[in-house]
Amino acid sequence: MSLRADKFDADAFLAEYWQKRPLLIKNPWQSWTNPIEPDELAGLACEQEVESRLVTGTYDALKVEHGPIPQTRFARLGKEPWTLLVQAVDHHVPSVAALLEPFRFIPNWRVDDVMVSYATDQGGVGAHYDQYDVFLIQGLGRRRWRLGPLCDASTELLPHEDLRLLAQFEGREEWVLEPGDILYVPPGIAHEGTAIGHDCMTYSIGFRAPSASELIEHWSEHLSETADDDRYGDPNLEAQANPGEISPAAIARLHEMVTEKLLDRDAFARWFGQYSSTPKYPDMDWRPEEPIGIAEVRERLAGGEPLCRNPASRFSFIRREGGSVSLFVDGECFDCTGKTSVLAEQLCAEDRMTIDPDICDAAIELIATLINQGSIAFESED
Repeated sequence: MSLRADKFDADAFLAEYWQKRPLLIKNPWQSWTNPIEPDELAGLACEQEVESRLVTGTYDALKVEHGPIPQTRFARLGKEPWTLLVQAVDHHVPSVAALLEPFRFIPNWRVDDVMVSYATDQGGVGAHYDQYDVFLIQGLGRRRWRLGPLCDASTELLPHEDLRLLAQFEGREEWVLEPGDILYVPPGIAHEGTAIGHDCMTYSIGFRAPSASELIEHWSEHLSETADDDRYGDPNLEAQANPGEISPAAIARLHEMVTEKLLDRDAFARWFGQYSSTPKYPDMDWRPEEPIGIAEVRERLAGGEPLCRNPASRFSFIRREGGSVSLFVDGECFDCTGKTSVLAEQLCAEDRMTIDPDICDAAIELIATLINQGSIAFESED
């Protein structure tokens, strides 16, 4: 799917709205078609490996059931409003994955997934705020969105085990979205969506925003697991007047032992590339039954077979000095030079690609490795 240039300008959006203020974009698509039918979405919610939730009731008494949802449960739903939420539908339905293409001006590592919701009349998940950016695309039916003030960690929430419901909510802006309309909501902005009529479907494209505490925790954990067993030493120790004092020299050395590793920017970049590319849902296994060899890869490329990425896989890269790049795929790092660097960038930019069979052996080896770890596949085997 693609957006009309006269309806949406990515550069203008980033400059004027991204993480600044909400924006309603009235049906900017070249041609809008709802990517998945309600019955197919319900079928996904019944599967063990798919994360899903069923929210029933009204705002003051919302109940959440976690998937897999038994197929018979849908037949027993009464007349009260209900909403079905299914995570990472883009991993399972190519037409839903295609919704991400118009938003590729945002880096791969920031993309989370496409959550799809189906709601009956008056269905919703209550007033809340997210800690990340989100594009809300109306797929089917109509939904009323009310937007409120900016929230933060001090904002009062209602007690609820599964939902972050605002204790107080006053809508300041209100829009009714129809099929194809898009609402962008920045992090922290309170919002509430309510279905108007039955068969209301919304596609939520969410983005990751790691917190400082999360980065510190996982970076430090990585360092502790990989650090050398370097111990404190003081060969120039001098007698102290008071043995209870921790001397400035000792503090300086101890601090140096910690910060030397923590402040290693290249090591942090490599770790973050691997950390941020680790799949959220690793159960979508594309590994071939039999490992593919270099000769077969080259032969199939010569036959013009396109490659495609596993939609559950994550690809990103970091440029290095001298034109080389570090490619990160599903938590693994591949250092690439020359024509292999060109291939690495292409893998990050395109979901489907045709590769020149005359590329270097190192590039062919990289393709074979990625196929064997289930990150890419020849399209005929998708």
